[in-house]
Amino acid sequence: MSHADKAAEPPASGRVAYQGAPGAFSHEACLALRPWDVPAPFETFAEALDAVASGDCDCALIPVENTTIGVVEPAASLVAASGLEVAADVWRPIRLALMAIPEARLSDLRTAESHPAALGQCVAALAALGLTPVEVFDTAGAAQAVAEAGDRSRAAIAPAAAADIYGLSILRNDLQDSADNRTRFLLLTRAGA
Repeated sequence: MSHADKAAEPPASGRVAYQGAPGAFSHEACLALRPWDVPAPFETFAEALDAVASGDCDCALIPVENTTIGVVEPAASLVAASGLEVAADVWRPIRLALMAIPEARLSDLRTAESHPAALGQCVAALAALGLTPVEVFDTAGAAQAVAEAGDRSRAAIAPAAAADIYGLSILRNDLQDSADNRTRFLLLTRAGA
């Protein structure tokens, strides 16, 4: 096989760790940026980073900064302390959708749950809608919890794709306060890998 043939081959498939449930922004980033890899969900940022350090996953895609809220914690501090190498650094647009069970209407809603970083990106929109923010571990996890609860007063703030995954209806798109809302993701690998 010539060098040119080898360069044309797709990368070998591996596992890319991310924090959150399927349908989370980090999951979407994995699918867009590493389509040849198998996304591996973890509940916490620490677990995702540990999966790379232990060799369970080949790399991790972790959000560390957002144009609206600044540094994403605890992710940024955990990345800095991880000892992992930054293989790539990319900014991705973030569009937040307000979703609820199909029977719910905006007037039914009382709470909106999501990851603290996502809630921080739509403070003005939530206030305008009169919704109480509820912090949970993940955007897509919030969508899953709202779907399972079947409560018309609960909404989730998550990527639009999460509505399809968990059978929810989108009541409002582009809930983020900034039209230029973007998040910086780092692709991390083991040192020397």
